[in-house]
Amino acid sequence: MLVEKNLSMEIPTVWTDQMPDLEQRIAAKLPAWRERVRNLIQEHGEDIISQVTVSQAYGGTRGVNAMISEISHIDPEKGIRLRGFTIPEVLENLPREKGMDYPLVGGLYYLLLVGEMPTLAEALMVEEEWKKRRAVPDYVFQILRALPKDTHPMTMFSQAILAMQHESSFARMYQEGTIQKADYWRATLEDSLDLTAKLPSIAAFIYNHRYMDGDFIEPDLSLDWSGNFAHMIGKSEYSDYLELCRLFFILHSDHEGANASAHASHLVNSTLADVYYSCSAAMSALSGPLHGLANQECLKWLLNVRESFDEFPTAKQLETFAWDTLNEGKVIPGYGHAVLRTTDPRFTAQLEFGEKYCPHDEIYQLVKLVYEVVPGVLSQLGKVKNPWPNVDAINGTLQHHYGVRELNFYTVLFGVSRVLGITADAVWSRALGFPIERPQSLTTEMVEKLVLPA
Repeated sequence: MLVEKNLSMEIPTVWTDQMPDLEQRIAAKLPAWRERVRNLIQEHGEDIISQVTVSQAYGGTRGVNAMISEISHIDPEKGIRLRGFTIPEVLENLPREKGMDYPLVGGLYYLLLVGEMPTLAEALMVEEEWKKRRAVPDYVFQILRALPKDTHPMTMFSQAILAMQHESSFARMYQEGTIQKADYWRATLEDSLDLTAKLPSIAAFIYNHRYMDGDFIEPDLSLDWSGNFAHMIGKSEYSDYLELCRLFFILHSDHEGANASAHASHLVNSTLADVYYSCSAAMSALSGPLHGLANQECLKWLLNVRESFDEFPTAKQLETFAWDTLNEGKVIPGYGHAVLRTTDPRFTAQLEFGEKYCPHDEIYQLVKLVYEVVPGVLSQLGKVKNPWPNVDAINGTLQHHYGVRELNFYTVLFGVSRVLGITADAVWSRALGFPIERPQSLTTEMVEKLVLPA
């Protein structure tokens, strides 16, 4: 049984005194959700929803339906759906303040947590919660300063998150025995709001400390969560970059629950380790070259393409370059996707951003040319299931345009955004009472006995 049989919906006094409206919205939804999950398990608990082949077991369990996440899902034809909404729907319907071209990330976090498209007031409610919780303990900065100056930014980011575990409401209440299982999600929400509120300041500190010989730029309380990050890395003079931050953090906020970083977080959090532990683990997974480094690899390839020609290449020259790359046994980064069978809508959204804000940027122009040429080249191979670009094919280019050219930092930007989806998933996993994750493993000898003739 995944869910408790007796889940009391009475709200303890400890939560009613200071319960934010956001928490009330989630609490109101839980009785129906818990009943829904309970009925599925009781009435269909033995129904098969996935089967595993030998190649899948040895191939990283790719394509195996084995996890539940309420936050997002990848539609092969429409791209990532955040709480059921496509990326174009999210960007069109999330609220924004007057003068903003792109929505408030506070509204996006409301959507991920509550499952409903917020009003402007509800989006601003989250933004205000973040402002109240934004202060980072000084010991976190001391820890980061104590690390070698050339420490990788992702090491710093993961370490900073882990260091703040000292602040966890969930860990404290669990240790004191003052929290019931039905309320684990409330303490998880408290931790999630605290952690996400601090991420722009932490990321900005790492950027300034690592690359700009400075320690800290005070946040501007007149700015939103995303805009403040741009301000704190000294980019507030570029109003366009504030808009890019809003777009970037929305687009990268989640990518279903079984990718490496999300799964790492889900696994750790299933042990009832708090979100600081689980998000630090997620960032460690994200730092791997096969996961979160793709955006910088795409930009490296684009810069290499440009440097390979005296002048901007023609379509024919680029086609030859692409074939040379493939014939050398290399891949063209940013093209293809494990699930998608169409152009990633997150790529399209950023392409439209570039067309509006930096249409004459030479690397952006190269992104457009690659988009025109490379899908045709890959299609001729005959074995590529998806020749279209994914989100990584362009996002480094836009950062590069605004002067954020420290490629090792790009994964931190990715991580700041991805913690939004990861923490929202943790809140709902605890609310629905999901147990510790514990699949079975087999030896090769056991597999042979199962599939080979006697």
